[in-house]
Amino acid sequence: MGRTSDARERLIEATIDLIRTRSYAAVTVDALCEAADVRKGSFYHFFASKDELVLAALQSHWETRRPVLDRLFSPLTPPLDRLRNYFADIYQRQAQLKKRYGHFVGCLFSSVGTGAGETNPEILAKVQEILSSYERYYQSALTEAAARGEVRARDIEGKARSLFAFMEGVLSQARIHDDEEMIRKLGENAFRFLGVEPARKTRRG
Repeated sequence: MGRTSDARERLIEATIDLIRTRSYAAVTVDALCEAADVRKGSFYHFFASKDELVLAALQSHWETRRPVLDRLFSPLTPPLDRLRNYFADIYQRQAQLKKRYGHFVGCLFSSVGTGAGETNPEILAKVQEILSSYERYYQSALTEAAARGEVRARDIEGKARSLFAFMEGVLSQARIHDDEEMIRKLGENAFRFLGVEPARKTRRG
């Protein structure tokens, strides 16, 4: 019999784990209950459906990521260093996740959006909301970098969106090919995408 005191949290963690190791489509209520050691009755006590749980998992995961982004993109840090530190953090985090799951997992939010977007507009809207928040961090750094003459871009919003899409594409390809080198060079290639020579040493945030 599954423990009930933290059943909701365990279901959320199981959802994140199963989406990373499998996919949104492959995750069923039975699989979630088994992974979380929770009975179906407890599942339906907290969530009306799998999709409701997925929405809760997305929000929970975003709440853990947002403070990290706030730190990495602190206005006290020079704008290009914010991006350098952020891309270094991506590499470190993906490497840690590979140790846990056995392969590179890419972006949880994009994985869910791709898997559920065609069938669940509410989940798609949530993913879009979160990814737009990521883009705003990029935009804030690029706006200040442009004001300092460190990057050239007429359309900062478009440049931020393109840079974010570049990063997401690299993570997706790294997951498909299980290629560490792609993620290791993410920051270097992102700066070349911006037309900026990457720093010789990437500093941590």
